[in-house]
Amino acid sequence: MRIKLLLAILLFSTAAFAQDYYLFVGTYTSGSSKGIYVYHFNAKTGSAEWVSNTDHSDNPSFLAISQDGRHVYAVNEVDRNKAGLVTSYNFDPAKGELSYLNQQSSGSENPCHISVTKDGKWVVVANYTGGSLASFPLENNGVITSFTQHILHEGSSINKDRQEKAHVHSVFFSPDEKYLLTPDLGMDQVNIYQFDTYLKQPLHNAAQKFIASEPGSGPRHLDFSPNGKFVYIIEELSGTVSVHSYKDGTTKFVQRIATHPADFTGKPGSADIHISQDGRFLYASNRGEENNIAIFRIDQNKGTLTAIGYESTKGNGPRNFSIDPSGNFLLVANQLTSTVEIFKRDRNSGLLKHTGNSLSIPNPVCLKFLAKK
Repeated sequence: MRIKLLLAILLFSTAAFAQDYYLFVGTYTSGSSKGIYVYHFNAKTGSAEWVSNTDHSDNPSFLAISQDGRHVYAVNEVDRNKAGLVTSYNFDPAKGELSYLNQQSSGSENPCHISVTKDGKWVVVANYTGGSLASFPLENNGVITSFTQHILHEGSSINKDRQEKAHVHSVFFSPDEKYLLTPDLGMDQVNIYQFDTYLKQPLHNAAQKFIASEPGSGPRHLDFSPNGKFVYIIEELSGTVSVHSYKDGTTKFVQRIATHPADFTGKPGSADIHISQDGRFLYASNRGEENNIAIFRIDQNKGTLTAIGYESTKGNGPRNFSIDPSGNFLLVANQLTSTVEIFKRDRNSGLLKHTGNSLSIPNPVCLKFLAKK
C-alpha cells in the first residue's frame, strides 16, 4: 500500500512539475525596460510570476536558449559604431537568474534575430540594417567567440521605402540542422545555405540557393511543420503566408494566402508565425491597423492553409508570440502597448480565448520558454 501511495505521489509531483516553465522576454530598452525578464509560467493555469531581470542591456530584442538550458543568447539591436552586438548569459535554473558572460560584435548594424544549434557549438545572427548574417563559434562554457563567417547579401526589390537594399530579417535552421534559411525582406527571397558544424566557416550555398517571394512581399520569419515536410514563410509587406514543400534543402511552391480577411483594405504589417506542436494549426501575427492573430487550419497531407479565425491581441504591435510547450496557451508580446497577453488555446478547434491574464513589460519583443528540470 505504501509503495502504491509513494508511486502516486511521485507521478503527481512529476506531472505538476512538468506544467512549470521559465518564460524569457526580450525587450527594447529605449523606455523603462532594463533588458531581459524572466518569469515562472504555469501551463496548467496560464499564470506567470516575475522572477528576475537583467540590470541593463541595450535592446536585447531577440533571444535563443541552448538545448541544455544553461545559456541564453541575445542580439543587441543597435548600430553602435556601425555594428550591433550579440551577448551570452549563464542561466541559473535554481534561482531563475541570468548572469552576463561576454559580448561580441554582430558584424553589422541592427541585429534582429538569433538561432543556436542543438549541439551548442554555434550561434548565427541576422543583421537587418546591415543586410548580413554572421556565424559565431561557442565555447563549452557558453562564451561567444568572434564570428568566423560574415555573409553580406546584395539586392533590392520594388518597395523603394523598405526594400532599397538587402535586409536579413531572421535565421532559421532546418529541423536536421543541415541547412540554414534566411528570410531577406529587402531582396524578396529566403536564401538557403548548407550548414556544417565541423567547419570553421560552416555556411556555403545550397543546391537551391533561395526561395523566391512575390515582388514587394517582404519575407520576415518562417516555421517548419513538425514532420519537416513543409515550410511556411510570413511575408510582412504583403500580409501573406507562402507555403512550400521541403526536402533536404529544396522546396516547391504550394500556396500563398492572406493573413487578413478578404474585405481588409488597410496596410498589412505581418510579423511572426508559429505552428502548433501537433501540426494541425498555424498562427500569424498582424500589426499595423489589425493587431490580431490570424488562425489557420493545416491540411495534413497537402500542407495547405484554410483561415478559420482572427483574434485581437488586446494591444498594439504584436511583434512576436509563442505557443507554450504544453500547447495549452499562446502568449503575445504587444511591443507598442507594453503588455504580454495570455490566451487559452482550444486544442481541438485551434481558436483562442483571452484568459484575463496579462503581464506589464516595457516594449516586449521576444518570448521563449524553457522547461524546469
